[in-house]
Amino acid sequence: MTRIALVVSDVDGTLLTKDKTLTEASQAAVRRLHQAGIGFTITSSRPAIGMRFLVEPLGIQLPVGPFNGSSIIDPSMNAVEQHLIPTSAVQKSLELLSDYGVDIWLFTNDQWLTKHPDGPYVPNEKRAIKADPTIVDDFTPYVSRACKVVGSSHDFALLARREPEMQKALGTQATAVRSQDYYLDITPPGQNKGTFVQSMAQRFGVSTDEVATIGDMHNDVAMFEVSGLSFAMGNANDDVKKHAKRVTATNEEDGFAKAMDVILSENQKT
Repeated sequence: MTRIALVVSDVDGTLLTKDKTLTEASQAAVRRLHQAGIGFTITSSRPAIGMRFLVEPLGIQLPVGPFNGSSIIDPSMNAVEQHLIPTSAVQKSLELLSDYGVDIWLFTNDQWLTKHPDGPYVPNEKRAIKADPTIVDDFTPYVSRACKVVGSSHDFALLARREPEMQKALGTQATAVRSQDYYLDITPPGQNKGTFVQSMAQRFGVSTDEVATIGDMHNDVAMFEVSGLSFAMGNANDDVKKHAKRVTATNEEDGFAKAMDVILSENQKT
């Protein structure tokens, strides 16, 4: 096995428990990575504002990747690299999501916009990113600044069916993938967690074979495919697991920390 020099982790369902808690076991595991000289950073479908609270407790000194890795933000939350969804793709996404009958959110670099403050997953997102939405009557003034558009629904099967339909409709104009069973994310074209891993490897001065990735959802597959070592969480579904080289325990069973200990142990043998 190639020695791992950099770890890139997903956040929700991976680093955090179901109730969005960063456990002491996860924090301790990251400290062990730092002590071993292994770089560590995170990427997530979250906006930048929803990742800030993790930087200090995890001692992150590298850029992080919000919006499914389509932006690169330094630990002080300053944009290093910013990509936007083409306006035509935003408009198409809004039309389709409206037709699907799901709740719609639009994220700019610094705002979370919604028409429905009582939407089914608004409380969940508020708790997750530790920020409140801006309530608007019309998304039109913001379409040229969209970093992410989200369709949220309690109907998981509906979003699963609509995901490939959205991908086909948008083509190369944008990326459409579920970040949770209840979220369908539309993000800038040609950018995903895989391109974030490649960029971070280059910035860190290592090959992608020296990068380990860990995640639990469909949007994590892109980084599994470009990294030398990949872990799917035990709470991931079987389709996600088949794309990873290893499977660890669930996020309720310290699966992240256990995977980091595997990396540290195997590094000692190389």
